[in-house]
Amino acid sequence: MELLSGLLSSLGLSGAAGLNAFVPLLLVGLLSRFGVLGLNEPFDLLGNTWVLVGIGVLGLLDFVGDKIPGVDHALHLLGGVVNTAAGAVLFASQSGVADIPPALSMALGLIVAGGVHATRTAVRPVATATTGGLGNPVVSGVEDGTSVLLSVLAVFAPVLGAVLLAVVVVLAVRFWTRLRPHRLV
Repeated sequence: MELLSGLLSSLGLSGAAGLNAFVPLLLVGLLSRFGVLGLNEPFDLLGNTWVLVGIGVLGLLDFVGDKIPGVDHALHLLGGVVNTAAGAVLFASQSGVADIPPALSMALGLIVAGGVHATRTAVRPVATATTGGLGNPVVSGVEDGTSVLLSVLAVFAPVLGAVLLAVVVVLAVRFWTRLRPHRLV
């Protein structure tokens, strides 16, 4: 059961990182700092005071910048690297209980976070175009809120976190397929 719980937690946290890299990093770091969550080396550095301050400052800048049309698109380009790297680190930090080789766990986290981030990046220009940028703060707020909820569930209720991640993916795919023009064969 611990294997399944660790894998589901890893999936949830890396998926949350695809939406907002800083939320799950900050949550895992704070939980580690206060002894609620144990992390093996080198991932225990997430609980370091200076690392937490850095994540918090960058997260705040990202939170504000993601609400501004134009700036959000630049952040999404940068997020292609940051979010996927965060997803890889978070997946590997949680999957230590599952005896998955670190390289494989980081690759899985990269794929999950990268897939969620790519979907987010593809959908955002549509929201910008259809609302003249006025919908960006709302969409960003939903992404941030979903990342918080997914992060908390991934740590404390991994099965629910995995279900939420699946729902997010299904909704994103349905939204994307409705927006794409249908081609005749």
